[in-house]
Amino acid sequence: MPTIAVLIPCYNEELTVGKVISDFQAVLPGAVIYVYDNASTDRTAEAASGAGAFVRHEPRRGKGNTVRSMFRHIDADCYVLVDGDDTYPASVVPEMCAKVLSGQADMVVGDRLSSTYAKENKRRFHGFGNRLVRGLINFLFKSKQKDIMSGLRVMSRDFVKMLPVTCKGFEIETEMTVFALDNRFVIEQVPIGYRDRPEGSVSKLRTYSDGAKVFKTIFMLYRDYCPMHFFGFLSLFLMLAASALFIPILIEYLQTGLVPRFPTLIVSVVLGLGSMLSFFAGLILVSLAKRGRQQFEILYNLYREGRPK
Repeated sequence: MPTIAVLIPCYNEELTVGKVISDFQAVLPGAVIYVYDNASTDRTAEAASGAGAFVRHEPRRGKGNTVRSMFRHIDADCYVLVDGDDTYPASVVPEMCAKVLSGQADMVVGDRLSSTYAKENKRRFHGFGNRLVRGLINFLFKSKQKDIMSGLRVMSRDFVKMLPVTCKGFEIETEMTVFALDNRFVIEQVPIGYRDRPEGSVSKLRTYSDGAKVFKTIFMLYRDYCPMHFFGFLSLFLMLAASALFIPILIEYLQTGLVPRFPTLIVSVVLGLGSMLSFFAGLILVSLAKRGRQQFEILYNLYREGRPK
């Protein structure tokens, strides 16, 4: 019989984690529920243990660090990742698990933005930030994802065990989505009825600093996964800047035979050289990226052949 693991990363969620556990026990009675206490300073661990979850501790702060430990140490056929803040409904999760266990999808994302998020979310700029991240990812990776940063996801064993978690914090959802898109895992999206935190529960997400980290992650992932696009755009920008400086000097030289603005000429030449270096860097890195994808496919096939049936 397929095994399901419910993974709940928590930092100071004493008020809500018990209800989250009981909700998932009701809809997934055969699942094993794990709560990873991420160095909480309240009674989160005690509340989770009292509600019937297996409690483990992750001393390194950050959701990315916690998810990394979860994925490394827990074995299951299907993984449900959900925040411990009681903002996500458990009722839709059996449907999401069925999609993964049937092989229909590698990752099923609970889509908040298509339902009640705009009405329920009371935190300033969070809705705008979510839409901006979604627009950037869809533009850069030519996808049609509806909710990039949802905290409710159901994933297959193959996806979880092949995912290299490199981020430390709330950028983890962005990293999972980009990894799935780049390696052609099948992503499904299910609309969910998001609800805001109950009174007394405080969000750990820092709007500006964590938002900046997410955008930095997108920038770095785009550079790593799409190097020809990234360095090609940079090369084009540098070449346009070099041309804008060089063409007037060339025209003046053709008319008078003089080059009176040597500093401008030097800057244009440097920009032109930078453009060429950027272009060739893109060519080299895109070859390395292709080789990396080939190696991933080989490792993925070996993993599937070697894992227990």
